[in-house]
Amino acid sequence: MSANTRGLKYILGWLIAGTRGGATRAKIIETLKETPQNANQLATHLEMDYRTIRHHLKVLEKNRVITTVGEGYGITYFLSPVMEENYGLFEEIVNRMWKK
Repeated sequence: MSANTRGLKYILGWLIAGTRGGATRAKIIETLKETPQNANQLATHLEMDYRTIRHHLKVLEKNRVITTVGEGYGITYFLSPVMEENYGLFEEIVNRMWKK
């Protein structure tokens, strides 16, 4: 396991399983894996408050789990290349979390 992968594993563990908003962040990651979207599309798709979605997007972006293209209202969110490469780690964490 590379240092990058190990670091991502710790970050994802904390972001998904270790904090209150983990379930919401997991849903956002799963949705963006399927299709890159803007915050409004995510809020509609997940039937959640727009401001809540924006908060979680900022946390995920700050931790390099997602990346963006565009600007302003039309900014589109994607999984980061490192997240794409290590999506299996995310699935392991989510599976462990849902089993609890």
